[in-house]
Amino acid sequence: MPLIKVQTSADAPEPTAVQQLLKSLSSKLAKHVGKPESYVMTAFEPNVAMTFGGTVEPTCYMEVKNIGTMSPSQTKAMSQDFSQTISEKLDVPINRIYIEFTDAKGAMWGWNGSTFG
Repeated sequence: MPLIKVQTSADAPEPTAVQQLLKSLSSKLAKHVGKPESYVMTAFEPNVAMTFGGTVEPTCYMEVKNIGTMSPSQTKAMSQDFSQTISEKLDVPINRIYIEFTDAKGAMWGWNGSTFG
């Protein structure tokens, strides 16, 4: 049910580095929202045509979705953690990263032929 999706204008690192990044984000997201990692999904899209502040310098947009309510302290901690990770792994400056946090209702999240609500 938790999801973190990364879209960036940066080039993709080597496949092994991408897998390590996704696994790291998966583990971190599970800990931040207090849910089993077995339900966490991660996605990575490199080389996306993007601008930020009117320039095409490396930038990143992330979506974090979760069934339930994420508190302001949780989203602040996740923003710091995920931004630092992306900055280190993809060389995207932290001030060029946006993260959208979305609380989802269980009935609006499908899995295994049903929903969580």
